[in-house]
This record gives sequence, C-alpha cells and structure tokens, in this order.
Amino acid sequence: MFSNQKEVDTILSALGEQFDQIAKAPLALLVCGGSALNALGFIQRATKDVDVLAYVERNQEGNIHFIKASPLIPELKEAVRRVARDFNLPENWLNAGPAPAVDFGLPERLMERVTTRQYGQKLVIHFLGRYDQIHFKLYAAADQGAGKHYNDLLALSPTAEELEKAAHWSMTHDVSEGYKQSIKGLLTHMGHGDVAKKL
Repeated sequence: MFSNQKEVDTILSALGEQFDQIAKAPLALLVCGGSALNALGFIQRATKDVDVLAYVERNQEGNIHFIKASPLIPELKEAVRRVARDFNLPENWLNAGPAPAVDFGLPERLMERVTTRQYGQKLVIHFLGRYDQIHFKLYAAADQGAGKHYNDLLALSPTAEELEKAAHWSMTHDVSEGYKQSIKGLLTHMGHGDVAKKL
C-alpha cells in the first residue's frame, strides 16, 4: 500500500535499484492511476498498485512510440518481484492492468504534459499529467460507478471543457449506447448536465 508521495517514491527508487542490477538496457514507463496521482501530489490516499500503461520509446528521429506494457518484460518483472519480497508487497504491485487502453489511442500530445522522474540509472517513469488523468478517471468512473475513480476525478477539479474532451475521448474506447448513457448520467450527477447534453 502506498498512501503518499514519499512512499511511492521510496518503492520506485527501490525498483530502480533492482532494475539496474538486472537490465542491460534502459526502460521508460508511462504510469497512470492512483500511484501517479499520489506521486504528483494530486491526492493522498492508499493505493495498492502502480498501473503501467505503456513502454515509451523514442526513435532516432525523436518520434515517440507507445508500446503496450502487457506483458511486462522479464527484467522488470524480476525487479518487481524483488521489491515485493523486500517490502512485503503483493507480487503484482506493479502491473499493466490499464495497458489495453493503448490499443484504442491515448489523448493527443500526452507526453507534453507528463512529469518525468529517473529512478536509478536505467529506469525512467513518466507520470500521466492532470489533464490526461481526468480522461482515464472519467472513463473508469463511468464504467465502474461510484468509488475511488469517482473520488479521484472530483479531487482533480475538472472544468466543463476538460470533462467534455475527456468524455468524447472515452467514447472512442467504448462506443456502446449503454456507456454513452452511463457517462451522461455521471456528468449530470457531477453537476455538468450541460456537458452531458452535448454528447
């Protein structure tokens, strides 16, 4: 469990140390969810895992590519296992649960809004920025109902414009009429019925 910025940083620093011992090549991860919100100080609540969206690669021309982080590469998996052992964490405390979102496309210009931190010599983590977290949290809250995602979304204090953009993006990930009604209901419940009417 990580409940604040310092705890997330401690665990990821340990991960960086272990990864340095195992890996031959550097690795960059794109991380979202509660641990990223904790790491950046947006929220302070207990979260049990670190959610990896993608591996981030930059080619010789400087273009960025997102590669779905499922499955985790063996070196990362082993480093995660060692940290779990040392800190008494679940074996999958770092996982690629949200990785399928990469197949449907990430918000545009996402990398311009990340916060990047280096852990050890070979591990870089890009934490999803506030605007993009709103996209993912709205999608999760509409899909799963009230709970941590909804509370996280409220903590991010999204504007009507941000919610409208996030809603349109999330509807490309789930094109069903049922999801559309869920998101309209959620927005109305949040006091943004005007945004819901635009969808």
